[in-house]
Amino acid sequence: MTRLRGGLIAVACSLILLSAGCAQGKAADDAGDGGPSLLADAVALRVSYTGGFVGADALVSRLPMLTIYGDGRVITEGPQIAIYPGPALPNIQVQRISTVDVETLINRALAAGVGTTLDYGQPPIADAPSTRFTVHTSAGVKTAEANALGEATTGAGLTEAQVAARKKLQDLLAALTDLPKTLGADKVSKSDPYQPVTLAVITREWVADNGVPGEQKPIAWPGAALPGESMGLNLGCVTATGKELGRALDAAKGANTVTPWTSGGKSWTLTFRPLLPDETGCADLRRTS
Repeated sequence: MTRLRGGLIAVACSLILLSAGCAQGKAADDAGDGGPSLLADAVALRVSYTGGFVGADALVSRLPMLTIYGDGRVITEGPQIAIYPGPALPNIQVQRISTVDVETLINRALAAGVGTTLDYGQPPIADAPSTRFTVHTSAGVKTAEANALGEATTGAGLTEAQVAARKKLQDLLAALTDLPKTLGADKVSKSDPYQPVTLAVITREWVADNGVPGEQKPIAWPGAALPGESMGLNLGCVTATGKELGRALDAAKGANTVTPWTSGGKSWTLTFRPLLPDETGCADLRRTS
């Protein structure tokens, strides 16, 4: 009986030690990441334009300036060739940083005032877009938004406190748009073309533009019937994925921004908007426009 009790005590002690070891391991994991636990395709930090004087199709299809995801992907719109009409497809680039640096940038954004009640004022500049910062934290989504952030730092219409608050966001924006300088060149991967899983296409009826140089040859749209679901503002939207995505991208490579596309006996102007990892369809573009 004494031997049995001793064995039970030994097993119990082993279980206690094993449990303590597991708890210690989880605590170590938690200590290694003080930020929110984000899925790979979840937005950690995003900078985007809102409003401003732009056309309806440009407003709906506008890409965020920068999006950083939970797994460290950084997606931006790269430089575009300066010709008119320009290429039909946007130049979207993806880089990678570590999840530790994702947390560093989240904390930097919070320190710059994102999620606070700072007053950024309203500079006397007409039709300028606002710059919105969105950060996902363990306490929820934090935002900050300032109008004409890139155009007004001092001057009429702003108090000293507002100028100071805007300067914090301007410095944050500069840091986020130059990650090799902010984090170190060895902490940021080279840029690669972004490969979308789904392509959204904003549609409107084509109208001839006499100011466009050269002949614009029509291209038959290889995807779903146009104009697709209504987006308001006389716009439609369709999506392409799988084999249809490949056909659409191949066709778009030979097109420009004013190419007439044919579908259902009509001609259409198409604006191509690759969906980002956190987006699934046209409804996402409607919410962000």
